[in-house]
Amino acid sequence: MPQTADDLDAVAVRTWCSLALDALGREREAIDAINVYPVADGDTGTNLYLTAESATAAVEAVFAAHETGTSVPSTADAVRAMAHGALIGARGNSGTILAQLLRGMAGVLADESGERPGPDRLRLALTRAAVSAREAVAHPVEGTVLTVATAAAEAAGRAPGGAGAGVIARAAYEGARTALEATPGQLAVLGRAGVVDAGGRGLVAVLGALVEAVSGRAPERLYEAPAAPAPFTAVDGDCPAADDPPGGPAFEVIYLLEAGDGAVERLRTRLDALGDSLVVVGGDGLWNVHVHVDDAGAAVEAGVEAGRPYRIRITHFAADRVHARPEPAQRAVVVVVPGDGLGGLCAEAGATTVLARPGEPPASGELVDAIRRAHAREVVLLPNDGDLRHTAAAAAEQARAEGIRVALIPTRAAVQGIAALAVHEPGRSFDEDVVAMTAAAGATRYAELAVAERQSWTMAGVCQAGDILGLIDGDVAVIGENVPETARGVLDRMLASGGELVTLVLGEDVPDALADTLEEHVREGYLAVDTVVYRGGHQCAPLLIGVE
Repeated sequence: MPQTADDLDAVAVRTWCSLALDALGREREAIDAINVYPVADGDTGTNLYLTAESATAAVEAVFAAHETGTSVPSTADAVRAMAHGALIGARGNSGTILAQLLRGMAGVLADESGERPGPDRLRLALTRAAVSAREAVAHPVEGTVLTVATAAAEAAGRAPGGAGAGVIARAAYEGARTALEATPGQLAVLGRAGVVDAGGRGLVAVLGALVEAVSGRAPERLYEAPAAPAPFTAVDGDCPAADDPPGGPAFEVIYLLEAGDGAVERLRTRLDALGDSLVVVGGDGLWNVHVHVDDAGAAVEAGVEAGRPYRIRITHFAADRVHARPEPAQRAVVVVVPGDGLGGLCAEAGATTVLARPGEPPASGELVDAIRRAHAREVVLLPNDGDLRHTAAAAAEQARAEGIRVALIPTRAAVQGIAALAVHEPGRSFDEDVVAMTAAAGATRYAELAVAERQSWTMAGVCQAGDILGLIDGDVAVIGENVPETARGVLDRMLASGGELVTLVLGEDVPDALADTLEEHVREGYLAVDTVVYRGGHQCAPLLIGVE
């Protein structure tokens, strides 16, 4: 039983995220199954779940940062983390709109002009959420999640004056549930299918979690939707655009975008002319862009002209509609990489990659999605980060529940993943392949260089802010004044116990001259030790080192 808060403080925000994730996890398949609008891709429930998972992870990270102290995060910190996590992890129309709803709420609840966000601010937050979500959609249509959000805000506004947050949240939930039941009469495609709006049902689940978070009691009446009729496959049912005719836009394009407000307004106009189902959410320089188009390249080019797009995802609807999916491959490898350079390298080796941007580790849902995209009966998962062990284990367990045989090799660094991938042989038995890859990873010591942010004690002594730290197997072993000096010290430490191959992965801003210097250092000091160099692209560390 969650703690009764009757207010949306930081602890209640954390509880809300956790309960919403649980609720969407329980309803994910049911929501996917009633998805009949506007494109047959069957992933609204999954997209909502992945978005909520990213929001939850961001809030947990804020709380983890306070674990060493006695205080908890402020409400403002918690709701901002929730909104940012949802924004960067938003998937599909459903996730994009949910991210904007949470952002709208955060704009009110993070206002620190008062001591705590009381009940009346919760009313305002729900109203701001509904308004901002409509503003993010190019062509809103009734009978969608937008309708449900508006009804929730209006119902919250009608709650008695002086009511607590629990009463207001419950009023919003009941208003949303009533509006959801009416959606088949508002949108023809829903009426023909005999289902409610899928995104709206997801929002009802999220609001039910809010009720439980602030009052300690779950809503008595949880909505039960009818099963989807056989002629319809699940589609992203929350996209508020006109009914798509058969043979509508062929591609869904989604990306995060770093750009200013003016550039984004021009981007909206251009993308609106290219396709439909346009939703652009965000602000303060970071946006999540979603559109359905026939020319995916033009949609991405528009983003490049507006700013810096990344995490670009393109889904080909036409292939899903017209062509039967090919038989799955026997075996595949899914690997998490810290930079786009290594992503290209691993993709060339046949692996399915998941990019872990600095400060943005992938959630378990992203790993599950990558395992599905690999489309194989057997999958080897390489997380390449010790902090991802629980996330990767959860993803592997979910994939196994879907009938995929998954082996998780607990690689702790990208260079261990490279070593494992180098000995991957799909022609041998699964068990033999996993053993060989595990042995290769285990035989690879790993190191990285980092810049000290403050003065602190380390296993190698006291470091000052700005010092270059050489971490071997996760512990500080060398402290230096510059990258070349520290890198040589790290190599000497690692090669003192022997080695046959040194792998160097250079960060985006590291000059090639460093690789030349280190190769020469190895060649002159260690006979019969080879060196290979890769470009890692944009990654946290300026240099990654592996020794086999």
